[in-house]
Amino acid sequence: MGSRHFNGLKTTGLFVALWVVMLGIGSFVGGGQYLWVFALLSVVGTFYGYWNSDSLAIRAMHARPVTEVEQPTMYRIVRELSLEANQPMPRLFVSPTDAPNAFATGRNPQNAAVCCTDGILALLDERELRGVLGHELMHVYNRDVLIGSVAAAFAGMITALAQMMFFFGGGGNNRDNPFGPFAMLAMLILAPLAAALIRMAISRTREYDADEDGSTLTGDPMALASALRKLEDGATRRPLPQEPQLENVSHLFIANPFRGDGLARLFSTHPPMDQRIERLEQMAADGGYTR
Repeated sequence: MGSRHFNGLKTTGLFVALWVVMLGIGSFVGGGQYLWVFALLSVVGTFYGYWNSDSLAIRAMHARPVTEVEQPTMYRIVRELSLEANQPMPRLFVSPTDAPNAFATGRNPQNAAVCCTDGILALLDERELRGVLGHELMHVYNRDVLIGSVAAAFAGMITALAQMMFFFGGGGNNRDNPFGPFAMLAMLILAPLAAALIRMAISRTREYDADEDGSTLTGDPMALASALRKLEDGATRRPLPQEPQLENVSHLFIANPFRGDGLARLFSTHPPMDQRIERLEQMAADGGYTR
């Protein structure tokens, strides 16, 4: 599943764009003499995002592993769907928060985890929970989690470097250039914006794909549509606190975990919920699903 979405081509293009932004900052700083440093940082950022993709979100949400005795329904659903997809079963976690949400994490199906919050387990019925877990499993099987984690690591690094270069002057050549201060200000604003837009593009595209692939796995797109309706309302009523460690992993959640309006919604890593629901309803109508 997922190959028809041209994920490999999309991912290659988006990561090339991230590298271009990173190396663009390097070519500006010190007249380009530190370009090799920025190339090295890009490599480090890639590997950091890869090796830590299975733990950053778990720690940020204070999640704990749960046993089958503690969460029999969650275990049964994930086991059945993993067998259906002929993939290994991920580790299961629960986060002690009332904010209703769920996410998957891990660099590959062999090192994956799926986490639900207390809030989502209380909010959804079993059919809706199955739809959500199918969505999250497809993020793992399509390698979306790895890609999103590396993109987030890049975006955070680009933002930090742009701010550091602005405050520390960005190199000696800028003092002789009357446009130096303006260029530095532009880099402070545009480089993080470019990184954020690229990360948003990665996440939004893959949310649609996981909705479709997860519904194909469960055979019940209307279950996920129903769950998304409840999550849209629940996440608005009980959002997560907008803290840096949570913002860095917000793209992993099935629903936008923060309350956002206006520009905040425009630049959200998640596509509009009504569009996702409309696509699922159309999928159900086109596919002849009877549930």
